[in-house]
Amino acid sequence: MQNGYSNRTFYGDPYLDFPADNGPSENRSPMALWAKAQSLPPEALQQVRAIYTDRFPIEVRHFLASWIEEKMWGLEIETDNPQHEQYAANIVADLIHQLETKANSMNSEELLITKYKLMDSANAFKQRYARCPLDLFRLMRHCLNSELKVIQQVENVPMGSMPPGTGLMPDSAAEIAQQVDVLRHRTTETGKLLRQMEQEQENFALHYHECTKLKAHLQHLQSQLINQQNIELEKTVRRQKDISEQTLNQKVSSLLQLRLQLADKLSESVTHLVTLQCRVLDEELIRWKREQQLAGNGAQFNSNLDNIQDWCESLAEIIWLNRQQIKEVERLKQKLTLEPPGVVDVLPNLSIQITQLLSSLVTSTFIIEKQPPQVMKTNTRFTSTVRLLVGGKLNVHMTPPQVKVTIISEAQANALLKNDKIAKGEASGEILNNTGTMEYHQATRQLSVSFRNMQLKKIKRAEKKGTESVMDEKFSLLFQSQFSVGGGELVFQVWTLSLPVVVIVHGNQEPHAWATVTWDNAFAEPGRVPFAVPDKVAWCHVAEALNMKFRYATGRPLTEENLCFLAEKAFRNPNMSDFQNQMLTWSQFCKEPLQERSFTFWEWFYAVMKLTREHLRGPWMDGLILGFIRKKQAQDMLIATNTTSTFLLRFSDSELGGITIAWVGDGELGSQVFMLQPFTHKDFAIRSLPDRIADLQHLVHLYPDIPKDQAFSKYYTPLENQPTSNNGYVKPFLVTHVPGWGGPGPSSTPSYPNTPHMFQAPSPEAGSARDTPSVASHVSDSVSSELEWILSYAGAGAQSAAGEAEYNGSNMDFLEDFDNFDVYLPHPTYRQA
Repeated sequence: MQNGYSNRTFYGDPYLDFPADNGPSENRSPMALWAKAQSLPPEALQQVRAIYTDRFPIEVRHFLASWIEEKMWGLEIETDNPQHEQYAANIVADLIHQLETKANSMNSEELLITKYKLMDSANAFKQRYARCPLDLFRLMRHCLNSELKVIQQVENVPMGSMPPGTGLMPDSAAEIAQQVDVLRHRTTETGKLLRQMEQEQENFALHYHECTKLKAHLQHLQSQLINQQNIELEKTVRRQKDISEQTLNQKVSSLLQLRLQLADKLSESVTHLVTLQCRVLDEELIRWKREQQLAGNGAQFNSNLDNIQDWCESLAEIIWLNRQQIKEVERLKQKLTLEPPGVVDVLPNLSIQITQLLSSLVTSTFIIEKQPPQVMKTNTRFTSTVRLLVGGKLNVHMTPPQVKVTIISEAQANALLKNDKIAKGEASGEILNNTGTMEYHQATRQLSVSFRNMQLKKIKRAEKKGTESVMDEKFSLLFQSQFSVGGGELVFQVWTLSLPVVVIVHGNQEPHAWATVTWDNAFAEPGRVPFAVPDKVAWCHVAEALNMKFRYATGRPLTEENLCFLAEKAFRNPNMSDFQNQMLTWSQFCKEPLQERSFTFWEWFYAVMKLTREHLRGPWMDGLILGFIRKKQAQDMLIATNTTSTFLLRFSDSELGGITIAWVGDGELGSQVFMLQPFTHKDFAIRSLPDRIADLQHLVHLYPDIPKDQAFSKYYTPLENQPTSNNGYVKPFLVTHVPGWGGPGPSSTPSYPNTPHMFQAPSPEAGSARDTPSVASHVSDSVSSELEWILSYAGAGAQSAAGEAEYNGSNMDFLEDFDNFDVYLPHPTYRQA
């Protein structure tokens, strides 16, 4: 080593004669991968060099070798895991910082070019990966993994035998980027060959012209009188003609060889393009669409659409260049027809194939970035966004295309796929504001149009068969456009279908509509006939869909015990044990009522999910609600505690969207489990579940032994400090009271003198058909005790309204009547709820 430089030329390029990286040895990874790579044989070195392209230059790898290996080695990071995303992004930011620091430290003249190269790389990383830093992380990981593979092959180390923690997961994104770079390099090489062939053909034309002139001259001499001078001149010209013809034959041979070589190169490029485009469109884009559909059921959707657009734009550029090269070769061949015997001209087929590739790429990348709502209510505004991934690269935005939206039925969608067209004016409904112009956004390089004010005005339904309902019927939004590329050389008619849509006209149709959408999103198969789904599915897949839906709505997934409970309910069999592979039919899912109930399994599940999402999300996420347990199981669990005043929360089997409180109390025969009449969303719109639990003083410990204030206090509604509002009136609040169980009420809380005591709801009638005592809280089923507290603040002037309340029972409309009573309280007293 001299002056900090290695004594060899890395990969044979003078500009890659890097200064040695003499970083601290303690910072190097145990494998010292880059040191091993530089000691490989020349053939293997060439493979390592091919790993690094402009996307991740080899100079960056060399000068930050120790840092890269230290940061990347042994990391088990899942780039699709949100918990790992930030860490990976931090590594990328640190890489850019390290690059800038390294570049600024290079002050000698001999490192000036390298300094500029590193600075350019840092700036390129910022621009290229600003929106998606994880792409750079994936690329770094892929490069290291590829290096490791080369070294293992040279050292004859079996793949997978490396020590744990030293391997790196291969990344499809980095592999595709590398294949794109290889294709771009191949296209550059064929471009050079094409220019060489053009020059050879021009030289051939010049020599052919010279040879023709010599032939004409020789013929002229042969027609002259024979003399010594003419004989000598004829010999000279003949010799020149023979040499020229020999040169011409050599040029013909060279030109034919060049043509064959170029045709082979172009054929290989097209083959590679077909393979790569299939991977991008049939794997990556289809996967993106499938994940977009699963996101409709609540699955996490880490969209990599910008990545896919990068790949598609690169493919469009490379396909267009190869197409131009094929056309140029055909033009040159027409100018000079030289067809060797027995050789088939592949160019016409290549031209057709490359044009079909471009057409497939353009039509496949007209996609719906933001799907319309899958449960669509008539006369309700909705939005959607469509995007052409290759629009910017093909300059489609120079003449912005129009996009039109129509709604079509399932049968029309089938006909469209078979015939690639739909009858003009044929639609299943009328959509307002259904046309838009695509716009190009320079900053994001996106050509898209957002429909922000669409509205479905009318819907035309098909005839129903058997048990079919309007909520079973699926429609789809059809987006259509037309544009040209290449100055009008190619005209494309593109269309795409939205995910299935169920149209409703009333909110009470929503649960069944969501059943149709959920089943379709979960169990649709790629390449299906629109919109076919299986009639029965294994429970394990149904459970996955329900868990996905519930987790998205409520913030916490279902447990195995929860799913077992749901399986027993769905199959109507409480003694079921092995149900994972049991097939659940569509009818069992959402058509047939549950035993002794008027509602279906899905209606029960949907109501519970809606209640939890809107009113119980916090307690559910904290694990305070057991929810999915049967009444008998709840009784056994509570009795087993042998502690009175212990309670738990379970979803009601008998009431849609109901949750009940079960607690242990002293009964006539000792400890006994009581069930409170279920609360629903109407109750929680008045007073929350935690506040109601706080009201009920006989509830002390949440099962198994958690003090209720410890569990629920953070959800209690704080009392306002000010006794009166701005207008001088006292603001009342409602308190839950269970008759016969103490807690809030006239007997336990001071009220104003002469406050009238109200009607108390009776306990359940003796002999009622219940195996568990069930009592009604005044807040949920009878408002009398709530009014007691209202009246304790409002005074006796509200007696008539209270009497009306007794008469109306659970009808809460009477509360509006209290606006008629103006009571002034000079010295109000407030009770802590």
